[in-house]
Amino acid sequence: MELKRILGETCQTYGWTLHAIEIMPDHVHVFVQADHTTAPVEIAKTMKSISAVHIFSTFKDLKKRRFWGSGLWSDGTFYSSVGGASEEAVKQYIATQKQRG
Repeated sequence: MELKRILGETCQTYGWTLHAIEIMPDHVHVFVQADHTTAPVEIAKTMKSISAVHIFSTFKDLKKRRFWGSGLWSDGTFYSSVGGASEEAVKQYIATQKQRG
């Protein structure tokens, strides 16, 4: 899928590790590891910006049909650290999101 590719390339470009990704109809789950000096808000902002520009330039009719007057991404974002969960538990959670509906 194009969005997964774009977000993966963005992570590579910025030196972030993309551990897991799942694209849902109305949101995206992304598990990213970055240097401790990189704020989560900067990661989300960068990923949203680069992916929106790429998607709208690649699929020119998309903005006319579905996103007229709006952007690809909403302003909202949820961040969480892995904390007490293991890396594998987070990956499993993301991988099963489509099954949960």
